[in-house]
Parts: sequence; structure tokens; C-alpha cells
Amino acid sequence: MGAQKSLTVPLLFFSTCYSLSRFCAKLKHLDLTSCVSITNSSLKGISEGCRNLEYLNLSWCDQITKDGIEALVRGCRGLKSLLLRGCTQLEDEALKHIQNYCHELVSLNLQSCPRITDEGVVQICKGCPRLQALCLSGCGNLTDASLSALALNCPRLQILEAARCSHLTDAGFTLLARNCHDLEKMDLEECVLITDSTLIQLSIHCPNLQALSLSHCELITDDGILHLSNSSCGQERLQVLELDNCLLITDMALEHLEHCQGLERLELYDCQQVTRAGIKRMRAQLPHVKVHAYFAPVTPPTAVGGSGHRLCRCCVIL
Repeated sequence: MGAQKSLTVPLLFFSTCYSLSRFCAKLKHLDLTSCVSITNSSLKGISEGCRNLEYLNLSWCDQITKDGIEALVRGCRGLKSLLLRGCTQLEDEALKHIQNYCHELVSLNLQSCPRITDEGVVQICKGCPRLQALCLSGCGNLTDASLSALALNCPRLQILEAARCSHLTDAGFTLLARNCHDLEKMDLEECVLITDSTLIQLSIHCPNLQALSLSHCELITDDGILHLSNSSCGQERLQVLELDNCLLITDMALEHLEHCQGLERLELYDCQQVTRAGIKRMRAQLPHVKVHAYFAPVTPPTAVGGSGHRLCRCCVIL
């Protein structure tokens, strides 16, 4: 087992971690997703022998706390990718430990870690200037202070996922766009406070943007899509745009998107002012685009002279 460099394990126990530590010193890639038996002691065991680890996935290992993270990073200082999705007990102090020891970190996933606040994100940004991918989706306590820290410390950032971070505003994204010009993918779903101003800043300063989710950002309008479509990223790079539940978007936005020759997928579920005719016109110009939309069936009128109940097509009798 000494030559083992990559391992995925569906169920791991305390003793197994120490066996890995003893016999797999060259291990670089370890995926422990949903191994609910993993504890802080397990991480201590891994850190003592697997000091060459570069990728570690601990998603949904919900017994882990800051103490386990501290033990891990003291021994595994070469970590480049660390996935901690659903590690619900993690607090800001765990991120301080990562900051202290993992200066090579380029990818960090903190999705659905609800106890994380701006304080922890600021520490990570200061200690990990090489960060290229950061997922903060579901960290609902974060504010623009986190975006400011990213902007000032992580100029290489390429991927930011901040879905359901409902306190983030145009001010934070403006600072981010003006400092992180390499952004390629952004998930801003349910960032409900942002407006067209964010799209204008991204259009001006982020020429490499390829995928953008704005679903449930109900303040976005056709004007924001106009700026995005007319930008260099819109005309040359943009491949995926998600606009589900953007209630102010109309067919005019689809006309603007005709300039986006690289567009591959467009999400329009529950955009109530977008019509079938508008989609048809856009697809005539961009026939390769996959458009996903939903139009509720029209409820039929009450039958004249009939006593039976009538239902629209989207209703089912159970």
C-alpha cells in the first residue's frame, strides 16, 4: 500500500485512519464524503502519517469540529483542496487554523456550514492568497466584509459560489469585480439584494466570466442583461446564464443575449414576462442554445351547463 496515491472510502473507522497513516505515506488524494464515523481523532491519525495529502474531501462528516481541523492541518500543510460541505459544527476558529498552516490552499468548499461568519472568511483570505475557488453557499451570516476580504487578498480567484448569502450587496460585488479580474464562474442565486449595478461591474472588470447564476435575484432587469451582453465576456466567453425567477426579465433581455455567440445554456424557469415567442426569436439567432423554461398551462374556463369540476393540466387528483 506504500505506493497508494488516491483513495475513496465509503465507510471509515478510527482504526482504519491510523492504518492509512501508517501504510499510505504517499497518499495525495483522499475522499471521505459522508463517512459519518469520522471524528477529530480520525483526522489526527491521518495527519500523523499522510503528510503528502493535497486533496481531502470531508463533506458531510458532521462530527468534525475545530479541534479535528487543527490536528489535520498541523500535519498536512501541503493541502491544496479541502472540501468541508455540511460540516455543520465548524466555526470561525477552524478557519483560523487552516489560515495558519495551509498557505498552498487553492480550493475551499464551505457549503452549508451555517456557523461560519465574516471573521472566519477574512482569516482564510489573509492566510491563503493563492485561493482560486471558494464555495460559501448556504453560509447565511456572511456580509460584504467577506467579499471585501476576498477582493483585497485573493486576486487569483476564479470561482465564487455564494448562493443563499442573502446579505451580500452591490457594494461588495463591486469591490470584488474591480480586484478579481480572473473570475470565471459565479453562483449568486438568492443574493436577493443585488441589482443591475453588480452586472455592470462584472461586465467591465471580469472579461473571463463563463458561467453566472442570478436565479431568484429579483431586482435584476433587462438593463443589466444589456450591459452583460455587450461586454467582452458576454460576446466572447459567457456559456451559461441562469435567470430562474428573475421576475423583471422580459423578452427584451433575450434580444440582448443574441450578442452572446458562445452561450450554450439559458435558464428561464418562472420568468413570467418571458414568452414562447421571445425564446423562439432568440433561438433563431442562436440555434445551439439550450433554453430551459416553464410556462404554466392556462386554466380552462368553467364548463357551460355542466356540473362536473374541471382542472388545469398541472392539477392532479390523488
